[in-house]
Amino acid sequence: MRTGLEMDNKRVAVVTGASSGIGLAVAHALGEAGYVVMAHGRREERLRDLAAKVEGCAWVAGDLTDEGACEALLWAALERFGRVDCVVNCAGKNHVGSIDEVNVDALCEMVRINTEAAFRLTYLALKYFKEQGSGDLIHITSIMGYKVRETGGGYSGTKHAVEALCEALRMELARTDIRVSCVAPGLVRTELHRDLPIHPSITRNIDPLSPCDIAKAVLWLLQMPRQINIPQLVMLPKGHVI
Repeated sequence: MRTGLEMDNKRVAVVTGASSGIGLAVAHALGEAGYVVMAHGRREERLRDLAAKVEGCAWVAGDLTDEGACEALLWAALERFGRVDCVVNCAGKNHVGSIDEVNVDALCEMVRINTEAAFRLTYLALKYFKEQGSGDLIHITSIMGYKVRETGGGYSGTKHAVEALCEALRMELARTDIRVSCVAPGLVRTELHRDLPIHPSITRNIDPLSPCDIAKAVLWLLQMPRQINIPQLVMLPKGHVI
């Protein structure tokens, strides 16, 4: 299926969390690199702005935790572009707190988007990639999937779950042309910390990574020769001791 673009030799990328932060940067980077992008996010106005700036970018607004949302996203990409070559999952939330202060409802909402939606999107994408014979799946996780901080166990648990799933799937798919990778950054300057009274970069006296740094890493992974799979890529800003 064709759009107004000439689709020959263009790879199609589905990017979640694309209305802000890392997902927005990834969508821009892939578009600039010649990919056709299907962007997903919760904020329609920002997705419209993204599509106006990235040639050929289409978008779907919504919440990945809604019933059928992951299926609808992949179907929209296939219907619009005729194929999907890579899925980059950047959608996520952060909620931390002590035992006495944590909001359990917010914590469970974080689990649904960080883990449940990620698992659902993963299996849907990989089933399609197996039929197609190739594909790339990249999850943006976190260094907190490896390291645990006091009051942050819930967030770490969601990220570790995705890392564990992807490692198992990588082994299952080792003899195929399907690659599964996780990018685990340290502190990144995004809206994820907007509800905290003081940004962690100030309390830890470090210069955070930028969303563009992560986007460059995603593009680097996708441009690796097909015989190379980098399952886990940890990125820390200089001075981030953890």
